[in-house]
Amino acid sequence: MRRQAKQRHDSEDRLSCRMSSMDTPVVLPWWRRRTNRFAGVTIFGVIIVASLVWQFDGARRFRISRDQLTMATVTRGAFQDFIPLRARVVPRATIYLDAIEGGRIEEVMVEAGDMVEAGQPLVRLSNTELELVVLDREARLIESITQLQARQSLLEQDRLNNAKALARIDYDIVRLERALNRRKTLVSEPQEQRDGLQDELNYNRRLQPIQQESNERQETLRIQQLPQIASQLMKLHQDVEITRAKLANLLVRAPVAGRMTAIELTTGENRNRGERLGELTPESGVKLVAAVDEYYLGRLKVGQGATAQIAGQEFALQVERIYPQVKSGTFNVDVKFVTPPPDDLTAGQAVQGKLALGAATTATILAVGPFLQDSAGDWVFVVDKEGSSASRRAIHAGRRNIEQVEILGGLQPGERVITSDYHGYGGADFIDIQ
Repeated sequence: MRRQAKQRHDSEDRLSCRMSSMDTPVVLPWWRRRTNRFAGVTIFGVIIVASLVWQFDGARRFRISRDQLTMATVTRGAFQDFIPLRARVVPRATIYLDAIEGGRIEEVMVEAGDMVEAGQPLVRLSNTELELVVLDREARLIESITQLQARQSLLEQDRLNNAKALARIDYDIVRLERALNRRKTLVSEPQEQRDGLQDELNYNRRLQPIQQESNERQETLRIQQLPQIASQLMKLHQDVEITRAKLANLLVRAPVAGRMTAIELTTGENRNRGERLGELTPESGVKLVAAVDEYYLGRLKVGQGATAQIAGQEFALQVERIYPQVKSGTFNVDVKFVTPPPDDLTAGQAVQGKLALGAATTATILAVGPFLQDSAGDWVFVVDKEGSSASRRAIHAGRRNIEQVEILGGLQPGERVITSDYHGYGGADFIDIQ
């Protein structure tokens, strides 16, 4: 035992001497040591998790600078139930001038902006092919008219001939009766002559009812045919006028008095049938046409009042017609002037004003802001009393105008709400205000 202990001591002494004769050992950094490498990774992960927890902490939290936010306080006051009116001045009536017959523009007699009278020539066209067609058609119609008139004359001539034939029979009967009566007193008169007169008298007596019946039948037919012929003649005359009017349509005239609002024609150009030649605005006054957001379609009624600011003066207006068709999120409304409009209004002029939806009422009110585009008035971010954070809260919004939105539930007067744009953080539950 003593010998083994001594050997172990001598071995340790030799190892110590050997160590002293070697270079100084290199000390590794802590992150390269096997025992500390795992601890470093763990610390880094804890930092990342802590950062995420700080930003989202399971409740979707965002951090935003205060100068990027706009806030408004919920108040109790008068809600002005109106919407902005952005309208344009349009003529109450517009007449479109189209080419009834196509042709070559020979002469333009007016320009846009000119005042014209009813029947005043505006544009003259030419159409050689149409002229030939009209002449041929007119010749055929005149030929048909001539034939009907000849038929009408023939019926009248037949009536006269039948009347003459009956009158001739009546005359012969009277003449023969008198001749026979005179010869009865003459004893020397041959019997043969008396028999001849008697036979002729009998013949005319039998012919008389036949002629009368024939005349009556022909007269009945004539009476039936004459109205038909007259109707056909009238129709043919109308066709002649229409045919001639085709040529008259080559000279475009103003249907009513008014102002030419558009006429863009060049001498020498060709225009087909039905093409637009110009626009004429009669002196029937003007109206306003406004595009209104579809949100208010169910709240607008004919007769509702409105006001407009024109040249520094306020004019009373009234809803005249509502067009329910929605296009691009809006529908059109015709608005008329209750009082005489200004004399210097021109078509296309823009007019701004207010369209009343109801009387002012007391309500809980929040200022309108960009937040409505993202939340649609269903939720908002409510700022806490310290102003350091805001939480998402569901609300119930009612009426709105360009300045105010009515709050029916979810908010109390005195609370502050973020009214700036919610785009980018609308999915958060909390906002940390820096």
